Amino acid sequence: MAFSNVWNYLVPLTILTVACLMRTAHCQTVQTENVTVLEGATAQISCRLHNYDGSIVVIQNPRRQTLFFNGSRALRDERYQLVTFTSRLLRISVANVSVSDEGGFYCQLYTDSTHHQAATLTVLVPPDTPTVDVKQDAVEGGESELTCVSPRSKPAATLKWMRNGREIPGVVLQQDHGKVFSVSSTIRIPVERKDNGAALSCEAFHPALDGPKRIRHYRLDVYFAPTVRIIPPTGILREGDSLSLTCSVTGNPLPLNIQWSKINDTLPERAEISGPTFQISRLSQSHNGTYLCQAQNDYGRAADHYTLLVYENVSVTSAAPPTPSTTPITSLPAIPTSTTTSSTTLLHLLPSPSLSPDVRDPGAVVETHSAVPYAVIGGVLALLVFTVICVLIVTIWCTVRQKGSYLTHEASGLDEHGEVQEAFLNGNDASQGKKEYLL
Repeated sequence: MAFSNVWNYLVPLTILTVACLMRTAHCQTVQTENVTVLEGATAQISCRLHNYDGSIVVIQNPRRQTLFFNGSRALRDERYQLVTFTSRLLRISVANVSVSDEGGFYCQLYTDSTHHQAATLTVLVPPDTPTVDVKQDAVEGGESELTCVSPRSKPAATLKWMRNGREIPGVVLQQDHGKVFSVSSTIRIPVERKDNGAALSCEAFHPALDGPKRIRHYRLDVYFAPTVRIIPPTGILREGDSLSLTCSVTGNPLPLNIQWSKINDTLPERAEISGPTFQISRLSQSHNGTYLCQAQNDYGRAADHYTLLVYENVSVTSAAPPTPSTTPITSLPAIPTSTTTSSTTLLHLLPSPSLSPDVRDPGAVVETHSAVPYAVIGGVLALLVFTVICVLIVTIWCTVRQKGSYLTHEASGLDEHGEVQEAFLNGNDASQGKKEYLL
């Protein structure tokens, strides 16, 4: 830029100098420099004089209005100020420059012939931080349409959408409004529930921005139906305990109205509801049932249930252990060891040791309470089984003995028949053999 300005200055100056040398030794010349500033800044317009002898010097704006005449103000506009006026330099300043000030500022030197040259003022308009317009709400499973807009810049700004360090291509639209431009970039991206709160950014690039870029940050707002989860208490609940349930609700927008109810029944009178919290003090078995938490927003409804089961609060009294004199082991009835139920029967008939249930272990209390009826039933069943087995043994023994006797008589009959047959074969008297057999 500096070399270009010097070149633009030297070439015309050389030409004018040569021309002046050819005409007269005291030729007056004027030289200007082009200026580029940002909108709103202050521009300085300089006119360099050579061989100035006091002739009339006039400086005009792009609308050809005379600003200063030989150092005197000609236009009543306080934005224009005379900075320097010497035999070598005429310089003015223009405050709060706008694009309407852009153009050629003329420096004219009136001598025998008029010499003039224009200093071109260029005004750059850097973009403001762009804005983001939501053309379509982002709903779970749909698309989000976002438009980044830079309403005013000169020259036109360049817009880029970024997400996680990667550029998202957009559809760019550019419009001119006189000397300035408006630029927009539109993107369409599919969205899910997990995209809610995702960070996007729209960056504006411009030649006038030597420092940080103009960046607009935006977080996706994805709408979705609620989810409901009841956080249950830990451990077993017994009569007299307190119940506290918390209904954890998510959704966008977040449901503000959370409803508690009991399936097929009304809520207990002692139930206390505070937003997502449901509480019942001094539980009883009448509170048993299924409780429901429901939430709803514009995009759906969700519910979760919890089944309450209150156990009876049983108080257990530990009996004193029996002494050997009152419950001797030798007084137990004889139990056959050949049956598989003998060990079970023995366990039920042996005296139980003294139990010291831990009140902090609800399971121990329940088992102690249920051991007495089961022991009696087990003993009765064992006795019945033993009786059945004894009857079977006696029956089998009697059957075996009766069969043995029958076989003995049958064998005796066979012997008698054999003797008679032998006597007949030997020629003996059959009647005698038969008689002897009868004797």
